[in-house]
Amino acid sequence: MQPQPQRPAPARAGEPLHRRIRSRRAAALAAVTALTFALSTSAGTGHLVSPADSTAAGAGPISLARSSALAPCMITGGATVQMSEGVPTPGGYSRSTGTVRALTLMIDFPDAPGRGSARSRFREFFPQTEEWFRAASYGRLDYRAEAPIRHWLRMPKPFRAYGIERGAPFDPGYRELVQDIVAAADPTVDFRAYDLLNVLVTPNAGPSALDTVLSVTFAGNREAPVADGVPVANASFVYSRQDDGSGSYDRTGYRVLPHENGHVFGLPDLYTQEGGGSVGHWDIMSEDWGANNDLLGWHKWKLGWLDAAQIACAARPGTTTEYALTPLSRRGGPKLVFVPTGTRTGYAVELRTRGGNDETVCRAGILIYKVDANIDTGMGPVTVYDSRTDSGGCTRSPNVHAELSDAPFTPGESFRDRKRDIRISVMGADLKGDYRVRVTRG
Repeated sequence: MQPQPQRPAPARAGEPLHRRIRSRRAAALAAVTALTFALSTSAGTGHLVSPADSTAAGAGPISLARSSALAPCMITGGATVQMSEGVPTPGGYSRSTGTVRALTLMIDFPDAPGRGSARSRFREFFPQTEEWFRAASYGRLDYRAEAPIRHWLRMPKPFRAYGIERGAPFDPGYRELVQDIVAAADPTVDFRAYDLLNVLVTPNAGPSALDTVLSVTFAGNREAPVADGVPVANASFVYSRQDDGSGSYDRTGYRVLPHENGHVFGLPDLYTQEGGGSVGHWDIMSEDWGANNDLLGWHKWKLGWLDAAQIACAARPGTTTEYALTPLSRRGGPKLVFVPTGTRTGYAVELRTRGGNDETVCRAGILIYKVDANIDTGMGPVTVYDSRTDSGGCTRSPNVHAELSDAPFTPGESFRDRKRDIRISVMGADLKGDYRVRVTRG
């Protein structure tokens, strides 16, 4: 496990933490995401959600697959954790199943006029983002990006006047920017019709992404400005082109937006101030450039993309049980085994192979990782265990944390927690590519 960064002071009530900015050079991530936490347990309602809207029906965190057998695996974080890996995800975030309408606005500034057309900026991210979510969710999230304003939306003040830089808080700069966006768009846009907001900033505003990445999301923001009677509570801002310098931007540059939108659905950052060494490329909430990558099975459960029958909870002590697993990229079949080690932690077990959003997996096998619901976003809430420590990995993609690329366990290999007397063994694979794992609890 990587050493954990120092925890920042907790936010005051109603004060959003914000995700600090990541430097992409040499895959050195340098920050902590940050977003407000919401106290209700409501689902989304088809518009920008107010945390107080606790009676709404519909898809969202409340659609998490549940059964009595899964209850011991529904770990939760403490009250001080701002954005937890616990299940279910609290309300206030955008819903993550069904039809989700993403209002997408392209903005520029007097001192940074948009270069090229606003529609070309839109096409940097769509339809790729929609297709990525369709594949990741097995069709359960119908993500629809809508751009009712097809030109650059000019802000009334120069970019530098908003004071937006690495680590900028929501107040005052982002609040002023959101207020100006609402004022400029409101004659055309009915904000009540949308679930979340994407702001695609002209790439010539701010520094190059190779130096400092300003892209940030504010989610579940109870203090957000109001538009058409609803708070702009779930908003992602994308700045300079997310180019890692490898020449792969045309294929992979869009994936900063699925990462940022992961926050509006309630997912935390998995990297730390030390970088992406805790999870590597096994989840887009860790590293979102270079080699393509899906979401962890744990996140798919949190988002309501797995049924109860696709999840096994190995909670009983003194048992040895075998489980079948099908590739996470394939629709249907068992996907996740969870081994709880308490009310806040446990081990997740899933099968990762090349396919779907996992198109660049270089070593297929059983991925085993620890989930700690009591560790906050950007502090390392997930840790992937490496079956081949210090191997250097199997990927040759540039600017990728390669060490964990060959982390999966293969038939005949085992993971063991001696302290808790837990053993997870890979028993074999069949001709279809499905695997069997054995979980032994002392």
